Amino acid sequence: MSPDGTTRTQEETPPVEGSTAKAHEERADGGLWEHPGIWTWLILVAAVVVAGFFVARAVSL
Repeated sequence: MSPDGTTRTQEETPPVEGSTAKAHEERADGGLWEHPGIWTWLILVAAVVVAGFFVARAVSL
C-alpha cells in the first residue's frame, strides 16, 4: 500500500503535485529519410558503376 492509502502496481507512476508534463505523441517513422545508410550505399554503388564504365572504356582503347 502506498503512503496515500491507495494500492498501485509497480508499473503505475504516482501522481505528482503541480506536474505540467503531458504525454507526447511519438513521431511516425520517416522511412528512407531517417535511414541515411541506405542512401550512402545507393550513392556508393552508383559511383562504382559509373567508374566501372570509365575503366571499361579506357581499357578497351
